[in-house]
Amino acid sequence: MSLQHTISEHVKTAIQELYSADLESVELQATRKEFEGDITVVIFPMLRIVKGNPVQIGEAVGKHLVNNVDEIKGYNVVKGFLNLVISDSYYLDFFASIKDDGRFGYGTAKEGDKAVMVEYSSPNTNKPLHLGHVRNILLGYAVAEIIKASGKKVYKTQIINDRGIHICKSMLAWQKFGEGETPESTGLKGDKLVGNYYVKFDQIYKTQIEELVAQGKAKEEAKKEAPILIEAQEMLRKWETADPEVVKLWKMMNEWVYEGFDQTYKTIGVNFDSYYYESNTYLLGKDNIEEGLTKGVFFKKEDGSVWCDLTDEGLDEKLVLRSDGTAVYMTQDIGTAIQRVKDNPDVGGMIYTVGNEQDYHFKVLFLILKKLGYDWAKHLHHLSYGMVDLPSGKMKSREGTVVDADDLMVEMTETAEEASKELGKLEGYSEEEKQEIYKTIGLGSLKYYILKVDPKKRILFNPEESVDLKGNTGSFIQYTYARIQAILRKADFDYTKACNDITLQPKEKELIKQLELYPEIIQNAADELSPAIVANYTYDLVKSYNSFFQNVPIFGADSDQEKNFRVQLSNSVGNTIKSAFQLLGINVPDRM
Repeated sequence: MSLQHTISEHVKTAIQELYSADLESVELQATRKEFEGDITVVIFPMLRIVKGNPVQIGEAVGKHLVNNVDEIKGYNVVKGFLNLVISDSYYLDFFASIKDDGRFGYGTAKEGDKAVMVEYSSPNTNKPLHLGHVRNILLGYAVAEIIKASGKKVYKTQIINDRGIHICKSMLAWQKFGEGETPESTGLKGDKLVGNYYVKFDQIYKTQIEELVAQGKAKEEAKKEAPILIEAQEMLRKWETADPEVVKLWKMMNEWVYEGFDQTYKTIGVNFDSYYYESNTYLLGKDNIEEGLTKGVFFKKEDGSVWCDLTDEGLDEKLVLRSDGTAVYMTQDIGTAIQRVKDNPDVGGMIYTVGNEQDYHFKVLFLILKKLGYDWAKHLHHLSYGMVDLPSGKMKSREGTVVDADDLMVEMTETAEEASKELGKLEGYSEEEKQEIYKTIGLGSLKYYILKVDPKKRILFNPEESVDLKGNTGSFIQYTYARIQAILRKADFDYTKACNDITLQPKEKELIKQLELYPEIIQNAADELSPAIVANYTYDLVKSYNSFFQNVPIFGADSDQEKNFRVQLSNSVGNTIKSAFQLLGINVPDRM
């Protein structure tokens, strides 16, 4: 039982004994730094049940707690706040319980817990991954890792959009203008090569539209009659009828893209447990629509199209099957969700990491799946996020409009290199080792800058600001971790001995209180699907550590026991920084 739970129960007992009243809940919070204390009981909410002066009530409850809870050694009352002073022995016992196994703060599976599937990335195979994908990938991966740390089984997945007219545009442009070039012959990553031909198609298409308009065609008419578009539509028709030559070309170019994506994923440091492909799933869902018709979930209009009426839920009517019997995206998403649970029967919920422009789509999808009677549909979540913007001119970009993910990561590594050289603390490292540290700092800065922001908010990403060693940045936190590693290297003695008989300095106590929060932080971040909770906790922990470092001598301590304890405390803080950053997909350097 946690100390907070013990305090709450004793407060309820005190109110019952003193005032013959029953409290349903007790509001606790961390004591504000300007007052003495560690945990504060908020008296004001009790006044709905207990009539009286809040200061007098606080005094009475405080006396009861001191007499009945061993861990509480004192109290003070400020207006309607009862500030409790917790004994050093409680915090020292907690600190001694932290195991150095990399799993401090992690939860354990509860009986009846189902697995969770997290979908993220899900790109198109006609172009490289870009800045928008970066936020998607970082959010999805971090949420998956946090949920896993909370104690649940997690499957990471994506659905690759590998079919349709946009894919045929790249294929057709390569067929017409590629002259047989390959990633090997050009030295380009496969996704970049294919993306270049998607751009090439667009250039030819626009030129043909202009020519048709010059001949007297209306612009909308010209867009439909451009010869290269008609050829792409014919290629799509051939793909859908499994034309051998078109399918062969499709497979070859998609393999180029997959290899390119894999390189990007490896660089950014994420992985997946399974892959779904739209070419395999786009016909899914039709049987489910038929089943829904028999159940009365859907209805058919006079033209034969099938719809779902969601007006009772404040939405509109949603098309799920066209009049010619062909599927829409909603049909496919219904079928894919059902298929995923068939493939993984232990899945009890899914999280879709998709931009906020699809908010309405997912409201409809989840409602339809509930109406179809799937229990797991109650545990579907849309991890909705805002766009990422860049200050103009800060990054290299394709065509000046789309920031390529690979270019972004290279640029971040270069930015980190410039910042590290100014510090000048990597003497004696080989060039290869330096480059690895630059990459760790650069990618860490990028990831942290994006993940520290609430997913729903739009971000203005500033590369130079993200590697600033002062303030709420990944590099500031990494630098503190490296500082701790330097302390551990300097400690030429066994600092693992138990240190139970010391008086805690206020800065030491504050640090242990921060460490005590970590398990709760992981659970909250998992419940809220918000890596920002973990990111900002880590920043607060680092701020507390730096304040401790500047005010409390470590190697100049008054006794060997104090010195041992302060190195131990530094080690635990370092391990917690590393653990929290691992949940965010961020590495930490031993030196920088």
